[in-house]
Amino acid sequence: MQEFPHHYLVSAAGSDGLIAVTSAGLPTIHSAPPAQFDGPGDHWSPESLLVASVADCFILTFRAVARASKLPWSQLVCDADGVLERVDRVTRFTEFKLKARLEVPAGVDHDKARRLLDKAERGCLVTNTFNARITLDTIVVES
Repeated sequence: MQEFPHHYLVSAAGSDGLIAVTSAGLPTIHSAPPAQFDGPGDHWSPESLLVASVADCFILTFRAVARASKLPWSQLVCDADGVLERVDRVTRFTEFKLKARLEVPAGVDHDKARRLLDKAERGCLVTNTFNARITLDTIVVES
C-alpha cells in the first residue's frame, strides 16, 4: 500500500444531458439524476454510485480481512440500501443497510466468518467517512 495521503482525481462534465465522469486510466461513466429526482432512472446517478461504493468497499475490505485471517471463501454478495432523508432541512443519507451473503467451503467456522464480516463492516473506509447509521445482516452458507 502507498503511504498516506492518497488522492483520487475525478472530473465530471456535462450540461442538459448526461454527465460524463472520468478519471485517468478508467472508462468513462455516464450519469443522470435518479428517478426519485425526476431523472430518467436508466443511468447511474450520484446516489446510486455512492451506495455502490459502500457495497464495493465492504467486499474489498472483507477480502483483505479474510486473507489476513486465512479464511477460505468462494463468494460474497452484498446488497446495500442507502436511505436518503430530509433532516433539519438538509437532504442526506441517514442509513446504509447492508445484507451480506458469504459462501464458504464445507468445514469453515461460520462464527469466525461472521466475526470477520463484522470486522470488515467496521473497517470499511467508505462507511467510516459518513455520519450515517450502518446496519449489517449476514448469512454464511456452504458452497
